[in-house]
Amino acid sequence: MKVVSRRILLSVPASALAAPALAQPAWPNGPIRIVAPFPPGGSTDALSRILQPHLSQALGVPVVVENRAGASGSIGTAAVARSAPDGNAWVLVFDTHAVNPALIPNMGFDTERDMTPLLLFGTAPMMLCVSRNRPWRSFAEMAAAARARPDTVTYGTIGNGSLAHLTMALVGKAAGLQLVHVPYRGGGPLAVAAAANETDLVIATRPAIGGQIDAGAIVPIAQTGAMRSPSAPEVPTLAEAGVPGIDARAFWGFLGPANLPSAIKQRMEAEIRAALDKPEVRQRVLGLGIDLDPQGEAGFARFLSAQIATWGRVVRENNIRPD
Repeated sequence: MKVVSRRILLSVPASALAAPALAQPAWPNGPIRIVAPFPPGGSTDALSRILQPHLSQALGVPVVVENRAGASGSIGTAAVARSAPDGNAWVLVFDTHAVNPALIPNMGFDTERDMTPLLLFGTAPMMLCVSRNRPWRSFAEMAAAARARPDTVTYGTIGNGSLAHLTMALVGKAAGLQLVHVPYRGGGPLAVAAAANETDLVIATRPAIGGQIDAGAIVPIAQTGAMRSPSAPEVPTLAEAGVPGIDARAFWGFLGPANLPSAIKQRMEAEIRAALDKPEVRQRVLGLGIDLDPQGEAGFARFLSAQIATWGRVVRENNIRPD
């Protein structure tokens, strides 16, 4: 029997014996890259760097954060979408990811077809704020002034076609306001403008303008979520301010290329969740103004699909174009 077994084994091609090992390589097997598709200093960069050391320790390989900015985050995201599904390339996005398909039709990838939405970290409403040297201290006071003098009240955002811009288009229609949009090129320039009171209003997430709120340079008069955020419970929602039907929240999510093996997806998601469970990590993430509510692949996919549909419709109905 031993001779027969030996002959059978010898007759089997070596490639067939090696096939299972080749099909399921060990992971992680080298450096892992997390793309932050915006310049250093933004929330995607900050969140990536908070997670970086914990993931590197847990996975036993170097984890590198790569800032690859451009085209509202689509350039860095496209690089990951086109990467091999080997678990070595990921991207951490925020709300522009859901707006870009409507604004940039030739991105070179389809986010719902070509990417794996691994984990939604959480969301955050935007804060609509009044500059400190303006007399208004409520949405009603601002709206009255805007109706009295149409096309004079200005509001600053992180850019044309941003979630803040789209939200204010909805606010203007719902409240009958003709406001003037002043787009800046990112959160950094917007924060500087807010501190200098360059516009009447500023709208952005707390991670972008929290320093100016804390310093008293700008005063929140409404938040854009359907419910009050735990990070700003004292600020009324737009619905409470008299503008119902708007639920506009920034979000932060972790994605990889499509067709990732299940084992890789499960391991990476588990390690990210384990990092978020550490008190020191959780506090730093909450400190960014993110309302943590981790959702796995299925939940994130549903959320993302709804966001793409909602904001795509707003872009088309308001004929909004990128810069």
